[in-house]
Amino acid sequence: MKPEDIIIAPVITEKSNADMQMGKYTFEVNRKATKVDIANAVEKLFNVKVLKVNTMTVRGKTKRVRYVEGKTPDWKKAIVTIDTNPGDETYLGKGGKEVKLSKKYKDSIDEFAGA
Repeated sequence: MKPEDIIIAPVITEKSNADMQMGKYTFEVNRKATKVDIANAVEKLFNVKVLKVNTMTVRGKTKRVRYVEGKTPDWKKAIVTIDTNPGDETYLGKGGKEVKLSKKYKDSIDEFAGA
């Protein structure tokens, strides 16, 4: 699946807006997508580093219009935690020299809130 097919829409509620301060973003995702698929799609679409993905299936509600009773569809929700402090990493290279590797990730998803 393409990343555009996995992430359907952001879920914007009071709780998800409060969680954005901690680096947690909520998305409606394809029901067949796995956690690994979701993490790769978010990293590719928004250029952020994903630390953790929590998923849940939201059951549809029973609705009634006059005498006919129906049900809204089930959907899958994913809460994605991103790295809010993408700092530089250092490691020892050949000959014991320190090599500095800069991360090219953003620390927030600007497109989430419609900015």
